[in-house]
Amino acid sequence: MSDRTVLIVDDEPDIREIAALCFELAGGYRVLSARSGQEAIAVARAEQPEAVLMDVMMPEMDGPTLVRHLRADTATARIPVVLLTAKALPQDRYDLQAMGVQGAIVKPFDPLRLVASVEEALGWGV
Repeated sequence: MSDRTVLIVDDEPDIREIAALCFELAGGYRVLSARSGQEAIAVARAEQPEAVLMDVMMPEMDGPTLVRHLRADTATARIPVVLLTAKALPQDRYDLQAMGVQGAIVKPFDPLRLVASVEEALGWGV
């Protein structure tokens, strides 16, 4: 069981709900959620989660733009980020990781493996 907090950012309510259940039930995490990049910035500043799991493709502010905003703010610059992406090509994943994120998980993800995949990407041990 973990006492860590994770922020889940996705514009799709179903994805946020499934991911939250995974982290709460399987990992014992405290879960925060945001449906947009702007909301995620506010939550990350206020709550200082140990990690952010975010979708790459969102309206208004996509994942790469959100990562740049988080990295530019001293209050959120050190929060590790793992991306959820529909892009499965190795080069696409490499490009995303080159942005300074800790990992990328391909959608659709396996709910039974989500927490372990995020922990592995973050080097938190499983």
